[in-house]
Amino acid sequence: METTLPLTVQGLGCRRGQSLVLRDVSFSVTPGHALILRGPNGAGKTTLLRTLAGLTPSQGGTISLPFDAIAYGAHADGLKLQLTVRENLSFWASAFGSGTSGVEQATATFDLAPLLDRRAADLSAGQRRRAGLARMVLTDRPVWLLDEPTVSLDTQRVDAFAATMRAHLAAGGIALLATHIDLGLDAKTLDIAQFAAATRAPTDPVTDPFAEAVE
Repeated sequence: METTLPLTVQGLGCRRGQSLVLRDVSFSVTPGHALILRGPNGAGKTTLLRTLAGLTPSQGGTISLPFDAIAYGAHADGLKLQLTVRENLSFWASAFGSGTSGVEQATATFDLAPLLDRRAADLSAGQRRRAGLARMVLTDRPVWLLDEPTVSLDTQRVDAFAATMRAHLAAGGIALLATHIDLGLDAKTLDIAQFAAATRAPTDPVTDPFAEAVE
C-alpha cells in the first residue's frame, strides 16, 4: 500500500505523561522521501513518533494521513518471546493481512530463514532487532516511523536495513527516523529542539496508558 499524498503535520502538540514536550510541530514529507529527526536525548523524538502513530493523544494540531497508513517501529522489538520467529511473523502477517507472501518477503529481506524455528527468547539482541524490523515489511503501510532502528545491528545489517529503506522510498513510501546513524539516505533533517514547549499544559487527569517516562 503506497500513497500519493504527503505526510503533513501542522501545529501538533505532543505530551509525555502530564507534561507538554513539543508544541506547534509542523513539517511535510512527500512520497519517496525520508525525514531524519534530530535532537538530544529527552528532546521528544520518541514522543513525536508515538503521537504520529496514534499511541499517545496529540495536544492539538493536525496529521494529514490516517493512522492506518502508518507503521511504527519502537525501541522494543515487539516480539512474543515464547513464540518462534516463524510464529511471530505469521501473527503479524495475519494481523496486517499480508499473508504467506508477506512472511516470505520479510524473511528474505531481513535474512531470517536460519532463525525461523528459534524462539525469540533465544535470539541475540541483533537477531531480535532484525525480526522486529521485519514487521515493517509485513504491515504494507506507506509511512514508516522508526525509533533508533539500527540499535544492536552490526555494520552488515545496518547496510542491509538501509537498502530496505531505499527500496521502500523508491516504491513511493515515506519514512521518519529518529537515528544518529548515517544511513546514506537522501533525506532532510528536522531538529525538534525548535519545538520544545516552554510551559506545562493541562492534560486529562486520567493517566495515559501509553505514556513513556523517558525517551
